[in-house]
Amino acid sequence: MKVFLVYVNDENFYRLLPEDLGGSKQGDARIKVMGFPPLGIETLAPVLRRHGHQVRMFDTCHPQMRQADVAQAAREDRPEAVALSFLSTTTYPGAKSMARALKAELPGVPIIVGGVFATMNQERVLKDCPYIDALGIGEGEELLPDYLAHLDQPASVPGLVWRKGSEIVRNACRPIIRDLDQFPYPDRTTLPIDYIESLPLDVPAVLSLEKFCTMQTSRGCPYTCIYCDIPALTNGKWRFRSSEHVLGEMQQLSDMGYRSIYLTDDHFLLKRDRIRAICQGMIERKIQFKWGCEGRVDSVAVDQFPAMSQANCSFLAFGVESGTQKVLDRLDKRQTLAQIEHAVSEAKRSGIERAHGFFLVGSPGETEADILQSFRFAARLKLDTFGFNRLCVYRGTPLWQEYLERGILDDERDWDKWFKCSDIDPTVLPSETVNRARQKGYALLFAHRLLLRPWQTWKLLRTLARHMKVSDILRLLSSPFRRRKLNRKPELPARMLELGLSEPVRVPTPLAQPAAPSPG
Repeated sequence: MKVFLVYVNDENFYRLLPEDLGGSKQGDARIKVMGFPPLGIETLAPVLRRHGHQVRMFDTCHPQMRQADVAQAAREDRPEAVALSFLSTTTYPGAKSMARALKAELPGVPIIVGGVFATMNQERVLKDCPYIDALGIGEGEELLPDYLAHLDQPASVPGLVWRKGSEIVRNACRPIIRDLDQFPYPDRTTLPIDYIESLPLDVPAVLSLEKFCTMQTSRGCPYTCIYCDIPALTNGKWRFRSSEHVLGEMQQLSDMGYRSIYLTDDHFLLKRDRIRAICQGMIERKIQFKWGCEGRVDSVAVDQFPAMSQANCSFLAFGVESGTQKVLDRLDKRQTLAQIEHAVSEAKRSGIERAHGFFLVGSPGETEADILQSFRFAARLKLDTFGFNRLCVYRGTPLWQEYLERGILDDERDWDKWFKCSDIDPTVLPSETVNRARQKGYALLFAHRLLLRPWQTWKLLRTLARHMKVSDILRLLSSPFRRRKLNRKPELPARMLELGLSEPVRVPTPLAQPAAPSPG
């Protein structure tokens, strides 16, 4: 069977490489993109081929793989089934539009969708978008081949939600995949795209021009942070590939010339013996790439940082989130400030080139003083890079459920949206206050780095300067202090719109008040 696999990319998370850095000119078949490859469809393609199907992949980040291009390819190539993959609420409108365009070209061809957002919103997606015929819940390696083999009997496919006339049918659940070693390695050769290692910023911030890709060695996370939907997707289970299977893929990537790899595991640092075996195998095989990953600061595998460094791990990202224990507890992080300091210090002591910290601002109950304390805490840590983003709420997270119970959100009318908590939650500081505190914090943090850690700062700037103009570096450094023009009004819940509110009604409480200034 001839199958199209289409990844609807989020335009906020990739950029075409500028021509002066080797980016292809408009019209060239092969392009260079700052962003992550579509590992989902790259994983599914060889699985489908193993079942005898012909597969053609598309990633909409390519200028010649946009909606009109995919529709034209469908008109010419006449696939017998189309699978759309998209991750979040921000890409759902694009996925709907893609489905409509393809259904116009191929009215009798089934269109199935999958991904995080689709899994979280199952029946709602099918009711909302008549151009989609079926939806796969969760993982696709077993479900999609099963669906293609039973297009005339969709009721027999576990994990499928499908359209039967005007009725939406939800089949029995499909168990999560336990044996992740059974599948072939992803297809990284078919798409005419070179994905470039970069920082996820709104200016060109290329880290290297070496051959780069992503890799996944485990799935899921057993923790319950209130802003994260991963536990809901995987039933709180963490599953992993064996060290032998992982090393086989790493050897293949090394032989193919890849020199920079990012592990997209939700939490790589969960199993000490497995990490040790992977690192020892990389050293013994003389794997020729640097790599990075992310994990929790309270992991038992912190003592494996020296082995990871010896195996050429050059980047570690930690979900720090806050510099106050009060906010960490409110986010249900189940970690302490001492654990954060210990993990970051151990990473740098072990020789990890770059340690990154993810922070959140604008959490429920967080004061302006708390936000500034997070920046002071970041300045004290031995981090090389950091990001401070406003807390947002998505369907499928514990925070979304809390907002339903508090009457802030309506699940029937808000399901396809996401919200910045500072725009909708009266226990969160107003967005203007959060942004003002963030600007103050960045000024404090930058001053600390320049004055007290000049060598660390110089090394980072030197890395960026290899592929960035001075003007772009200056834009990068000044971006936290510029007022950003909003292209649209903030997304608001249905109930606020009904009441004509542009911001939540805030009742002063001790938690919501800024802390009193310290004496002197």
